[in-house]
Amino acid sequence: MRVAVVGGHGQIARLLHPLLVSAGHQPVALVRREAQRTALEAVGAEVRLLDIENDDVAGFTRAFEGCDAVVFSAGGGHDGNAARKRSVDLEGSLKSAAAASASGIRRFVQVSAIDVDQPVAPDAGEVWAAYVAAKRDADTALRAGPLDWTILRPGRLTDEPATGRVALGADVPRGEVTRADVALVVAAVLDRPEAVHHQWNLVGGDVPVADAVARAAAS
Repeated sequence: MRVAVVGGHGQIARLLHPLLVSAGHQPVALVRREAQRTALEAVGAEVRLLDIENDDVAGFTRAFEGCDAVVFSAGGGHDGNAARKRSVDLEGSLKSAAAASASGIRRFVQVSAIDVDQPVAPDAGEVWAAYVAAKRDADTALRAGPLDWTILRPGRLTDEPATGRVALGADVPRGEVTRADVALVVAAVLDRPEAVHHQWNLVGGDVPVADAVARAAAS
């Protein structure tokens, strides 16, 4: 498959691209800056320019041309800007889903965050509340739409090397997970039909990724 990766220079995406190449897929990294091209092409990604916040659905549709699946792994980052949580994490997802539908792309994997359906603590702060609301509303919209979606909700992300072992399921409690293991799970679910229309929490665990996906899909 040709896989459009929205947020193609993000930390998870940069770990995902070589995994997709190894699996025989062609990652298409969608990024805002031309300067990011060389590093991404070096790991096997095709690079196309996309401004998540300023491009409209037509721009996303053009960026998805020739692709067979979409991975949405973009995020507004830790810049303290509450407005960007909506413009990137929510509106970016909505435009990606609409463009996928317009392009005839069915498969859509979204990287969200654990527990975003839970109420936010009153003292959590404006930016965190905006982030949780954006992820929650993006997931809600995707679940209600026509695509063959899978939603992965990682716990607190860390930068340690991949373990290849996770805990994956609808009710898995909050915990840490490496970004590298999240990338492994994204790659594993992408072409697994049994993962379609599932939303799973994802944290570090002791079950090999392929087995964790199989068990979660069967439960």
